[in-house]
Amino acid sequence: MKNIHKISAMVFLSLLFVNCKSEKKEQDFKAITDAYFDGKNELDPLGATQNGQNEYNDKLVFEMTDSYRKKQAAFFDKFENELATVDTTALSAEEKNSYDIIKWEVSIGKDLLKYDTNLMPIHQFWGTNLTLGQFAGGSSAQPFKTEKDYKNFLKRMDLFSVWMDSAMVYMKKGIDKGIVLPKALTVKIIPQFESMVTPNVEDNLFYSAVKAFPKEITADQQDALKKEYAATIKEKLEPKFKKMTEFLKNEYLPASRSTSGIGSLPNGAALYKVYAKQWTTTTKTPEEIHELGLKEVARIKAEMEKVKDQVGFKGTINEFFEHVRTKPELMSFKTPEEVIANFERIHKTIKPNVDKLFSLQPKCAFQIKRTEAFREKTASAEYSQGTADGTRPGTFYVPIPDVKAYNFYGDEDLFLHEAIPGHHFQISLQQENNELPDFRKFNWFGAYGEGWALYTESLGKELGLYTDPYQYFGMLGNEMHRAVRLVVDTGIHSKGWTREQAIKYSLDNEAESEAGIIAEIERYMAIPGQALSYKMGQLKILELRKKAQDKMKDKFDIKVFHQKVLESGVLPLALLEKKINNWIETGK
Repeated sequence: MKNIHKISAMVFLSLLFVNCKSEKKEQDFKAITDAYFDGKNELDPLGATQNGQNEYNDKLVFEMTDSYRKKQAAFFDKFENELATVDTTALSAEEKNSYDIIKWEVSIGKDLLKYDTNLMPIHQFWGTNLTLGQFAGGSSAQPFKTEKDYKNFLKRMDLFSVWMDSAMVYMKKGIDKGIVLPKALTVKIIPQFESMVTPNVEDNLFYSAVKAFPKEITADQQDALKKEYAATIKEKLEPKFKKMTEFLKNEYLPASRSTSGIGSLPNGAALYKVYAKQWTTTTKTPEEIHELGLKEVARIKAEMEKVKDQVGFKGTINEFFEHVRTKPELMSFKTPEEVIANFERIHKTIKPNVDKLFSLQPKCAFQIKRTEAFREKTASAEYSQGTADGTRPGTFYVPIPDVKAYNFYGDEDLFLHEAIPGHHFQISLQQENNELPDFRKFNWFGAYGEGWALYTESLGKELGLYTDPYQYFGMLGNEMHRAVRLVVDTGIHSKGWTREQAIKYSLDNEAESEAGIIAEIERYMAIPGQALSYKMGQLKILELRKKAQDKMKDKFDIKVFHQKVLESGVLPLALLEKKINNWIETGK
């Protein structure tokens, strides 16, 4: 008996040691993921605010500067070294995903730092200047509830005035190196800065928040804040807006390039390959993606021909595109409110059917709003995530710059993509998942996130939509739009296509308006590779669904498939494939 007790004690101590060691590994890895999230927020405080991390609400980084890029490099080196110390065999499946995600992000971040991407710090589609404009409106992510909130944004306004100086310094370096925007994009940026100077300070976008104080702000505080905001706008911001406008008109526009793609820039071809990898999370080359796009365009066009025949249209597919673009019945809204009401109707239609496809659904509230006037002319419809704590709902923004020209043939499809069950479901579920470390709750991979949203467009009939052939054609049109992106994005940036070639190709294959297509092509010119993410992700999800259906047969459950795709948040596509393959093989 004595020996048995002795052996039992040794076993107990051994197990205790193993458990403590395992717990230490878990704690160590959690410390790494926590520090990684903190580091990402420090490097991107505007993104942190967008994600509800309010301790960064008064911060602004100068992302174009050499000192900032050194901080990025140090951040990547640190976590590359941290990962090397981790025993991956001790990690759970979800922790292993976190490990692989950090490893992937660090690798792509280091690759991008090899290029002078900082010499073009602004463009017309997104960036610091546009994000701050959104925040200034008072109804976006920047909180304006307390005096401290107002003071936080004052600090950001002050920093923004300096940011514009830094942007000009690095844009001048870009001029010297021949790394500049295309002229077609520069002319779109000029009015964005020019419009920020107003005769009356009360009309300035950055004065918006002090015209709508919450009741918690006292009268004395209101008076003081109004004076501070007015002074900052007139003495700091507006002089820099004027200076930037003059710089863009007199120095940058004459130096802007006539070419459309970054392939024409020094090391541009190599940089585009990195962008393609970043946005698709695959190793497919631009040439492979281009060829895939051509095949998808041909396939979808054949489906479009069927709809053309179904509605009895006599003419070519391109004539049918023009018919759809200009059909009066599809452009019948008289007021912006009617556009919003139509999206509310779509929402109401799908509600009873969502439960049939999704057991996993978010708690976050949802709303539909018109895009703010200051960016409406150049904005696409988009989703802005709510906060994980529910204090800000997810918002589907709809630009309506000219309601008389608004064609709603694709609105059912658009709602599925941007709202439910597209971005709103995916992003909200990710933020609400307490099993994920914080850095993954607020993470983003375009191939997964946009791929998921595009995949959900194919669920329209199951959700009670697309009963009208024109709305179904809208779905095909939007899928074609994403297939065309594979062709024109790679065409512009790796094959030397001009802006005009890309516009013509799109007009020949899409039913979008010429104005809409021009805005899209210029978007691809501004953000190389981003447009590739949608179709690449959608094709992978469709491939995995078909594989699961074929292999699991009667055991396949669409609700479980959607749960498995959504439950881990955004993943590089290789990790998503690994996860679904495991479910197919084990049922778990």
